[in-house]
Amino acid sequence: MPVAPPPGTPRPLTFRAAEPADLAAVVLLLADDPLGATREQAGAGLDPAYPKAFAAIQADPNNRIIVAVQGARVVGCLQLTLIPHLTHTGGWRGQIEGVRVAVDCRGQGIGQQLLRHAIAQAAAAGCRLVQLTSDRSRVAAGRFYERLGFVPSHVGYKLALP
Repeated sequence: MPVAPPPGTPRPLTFRAAEPADLAAVVLLLADDPLGATREQAGAGLDPAYPKAFAAIQADPNNRIIVAVQGARVVGCLQLTLIPHLTHTGGWRGQIEGVRVAVDCRGQGIGQQLLRHAIAQAAAAGCRLVQLTSDRSRVAAGRFYERLGFVPSHVGYKLALP
């Protein structure tokens, strides 16, 4: 008879490509912070733009949504895009976006493991560097990325389109 783990022991964490059934959980994660709450539409009935974008991501071999799963629950996510460049002697780079961990699961190392998994995937695909952006208001996220070895070496600019 299997022995149950002690109370408070976290369930094993697995990483996999997101599936269509994960989409609502991923959108909830993206919306569950002060910035995401202003731009995402989580809740009953997903906006049709989400499944359309998800299908486009799934159809692109250089683009993936990766989820962290504990038990049957999606507890983290990120998007990894592999981008060919002429710079760095024609080197590829991995772009990481939309990194989120469920609020009640933070501080357990899930984000660190999720990022390391994505970095390993980028390296296995031949990328020479991995980059990400983080909103300046997310000061703790900046410290987190720096602890993982990311360097704030560039200034990013964005232009919202109508």
